Amino acid sequence: MSTDLTREELLRYSRHLILPEVGLEGQKKLKAASVLLVGAGGLGSPAALYLAAAGVGRIGIVDFDRVDASNLHRQIIHGTSDVGRSKLDSAAESILDINPNVQVDKHEVMLSSENALDIVEDYDIVVDGTDNFPTRYLVNDACVLLGKMNFYGSIFRFEGQATVFCAPGGPCYRCLYPEPPPPGMVPSCAEGGVLGVLPGIIGLIQATEAVKFLLGKGRSLVGRLMLYDALDMSFRELRIKRDPSCPICGDNPTISALIDYNQFCGLPSHPEPTGTEIEVPELKAMMSRKDDFTLIDVREPDEFEVDRIPGSVLIPLGQVPERLSELDRSALTVVHCRSGIRSAKACTILREAGFKKVLNLKGGILEWNRNFDHHEPT
Repeated sequence: MSTDLTREELLRYSRHLILPEVGLEGQKKLKAASVLLVGAGGLGSPAALYLAAAGVGRIGIVDFDRVDASNLHRQIIHGTSDVGRSKLDSAAESILDINPNVQVDKHEVMLSSENALDIVEDYDIVVDGTDNFPTRYLVNDACVLLGKMNFYGSIFRFEGQATVFCAPGGPCYRCLYPEPPPPGMVPSCAEGGVLGVLPGIIGLIQATEAVKFLLGKGRSLVGRLMLYDALDMSFRELRIKRDPSCPICGDNPTISALIDYNQFCGLPSHPEPTGTEIEVPELKAMMSRKDDFTLIDVREPDEFEVDRIPGSVLIPLGQVPERLSELDRSALTVVHCRSGIRSAKACTILREAGFKKVLNLKGGILEWNRNFDHHEPT
């Protein structure tokens, strides 16, 4: 693709062209650049729109999800009419409406150890808009192995983070977070909530850093973790350094290929063994028969207030170890959360404490609502 600007592009980018830090040569650099966005959600939405508007010539997006109504308060690249559509198709349509000069590459797959290197290798830089730990470690490791810069952001409730990983001599994600947290201990945005405008702020910081890098201008966030608190309306900064003992970017790396990131983060790669799970219809039948069992909900109080399974007792996951005395070790105990991850952790805690009959509700309250309470919010 030619990097020469057409008359239409000269007009479109005129406010860029009069900036000494951009100018004609800088705009040509943006047109020649390629950026991979991992995720077309809260962070990927604003990043994609502004990178396209800025004139980045080729934007790749990795996402395999579909637009849900619960996405719309923060994923501004999608609209109400897009509910049910592929996020990739919706995002590409919005990008091309803003700037038809952009080439949009759609990767409708789950990023994995099998495909990440092939996908990432084809782009200049990566903007990480993921929302889970296995994929963050995967993106990081792929960027380190391929020598690509990783423009990182994360959000939760009212707080956000942003930095630039994998720069030459700079830290990577593993330098900051050598080990993932225990499964279920850090709720996702779907479980803990997020202020709708927050990903807009963090996503635009990621896009700003990406544009600066492509232009070769300004001071980047390499070595600096920017922390944003929306409630306090404050920004602060932590210095982060490359860890010489980092297993992938350190002086003597021990990781030379992509690994099983679900296993690394303590998440099951396979379903739980037979006999440790219960299906939603079976739970419903037990309730109808009025069987003797205890149903525990290990979500947070705010989640419980919005929606609950009848007869469930709230014991948030973090409180389970200290509230074991409230439960009968000899009774059948069924545990559930939103989708089954936190409850699986709670089941492990209960079994290790001597509870003999413990079952995890497969699919959690989401699966319950799909089967029985279609009117309930999820």
